[in-house]
Amino acid sequence: MGKKNRNIPNQTKPFIFQKKNYIFLFIGLAFIALGFILMSGGGSDDPNVFNPDIYHFRRIRLAPTLVLIGLGIQVYAILLNPNKNKK
Repeated sequence: MGKKNRNIPNQTKPFIFQKKNYIFLFIGLAFIALGFILMSGGGSDDPNVFNPDIYHFRRIRLAPTLVLIGLGIQVYAILLNPNKNKK
């Protein structure tokens, strides 16, 4: 059987993300949630009645833009390196 090195003390691994990463992650989640909230509603209870609010600027342009901005912030938060040495 193979040897197991049992004399190594319990080493704690450092977190990959720092506080700055988590702040940007939560900001991105807030943008995405706000975008989905703005997209909701506008339906009609009666299927025979057309509700023109479904084509409102808020649902067609603003809300999807907020979701895409939130996704961009999420990517930035994941790729951000807070331990980068500044010269």
